[in-house]
Amino acid sequence: MTTREEFLSMALSLGNVYTDTPFHDDNWVLVRHRGNRKTFAFTFEREGAVWVNVKLPLDWGSFFREVYPSVLPAYHMNKEHWSSVILDGSIPDGEIERMTQMSFDLTMPQVGARRTQKGGA
Repeated sequence: MTTREEFLSMALSLGNVYTDTPFHDDNWVLVRHRGNRKTFAFTFEREGAVWVNVKLPLDWGSFFREVYPSVLPAYHMNKEHWSSVILDGSIPDGEIERMTQMSFDLTMPQVGARRTQKGGA
C-alpha cells in the first residue's frame, strides 16, 4: 500500500466512517467515525510520500516503531499515543490494516458511554 487512495479505500471499508478536510488544505484528508466524529486516521503527503497518523495502544505503538523504520512518532500530534506510518511499500498491507483497525477501535463511539451532568454532584 503506497497511495492515499489505497489507504482511504481500506479505511472507508471499516464502515460508518467518512473523509473530511477540516483544515481547508487538500493535503490533509482525515477519516472520522460518523457516530462521534472522532478521527482515527490523518493522511497527508510529506517528503515525497503519503503518511498516515494513527492512534495506537502504547505497547503496540512502541512495537511497530521498533519493527518498522517507516513507523515514527506522529508528525504534528501527540507522539506517545499517535504514530506516523509512511506508505513507502516497506510495511506489509496487513500490518497497515492492523494499525488502522487498532486506531479505529480506540476512537470508535462507546455504546452506553456515561455522560457528565452539568451543575450536579
